[in-house]
Amino acid sequence: MGMHRSNYSKIENGQREISVAALDKIAAFFNITLDELVHLGEDIPKEVSIEDKTTVEQIKLIQELDQEEKNMVFKMIETFLTKKKFKDFFNKNIAAL
Repeated sequence: MGMHRSNYSKIENGQREISVAALDKIAAFFNITLDELVHLGEDIPKEVSIEDKTTVEQIKLIQELDQEEKNMVFKMIETFLTKKKFKDFFNKNIAAL
């Protein structure tokens, strides 16, 4: 790791905090992520897939986002709904001709 023995000893004895750079080197050495290293033995959060969730569950997940992310999601939904309304309007009026 390129760390002097005295620094290693201090970290091991709790007299000094390990740096993020040193943690990164350890994770790279063991071919694991920093999250896996820091949370070793704990349940590491997995990627969330909304494909198998109900609409209500999806909305609950969206509610957990921070406000800026929620605004982005709802702006996208508004855009898709507006596009659908225009498409429906166009198809209805073309069919009437």
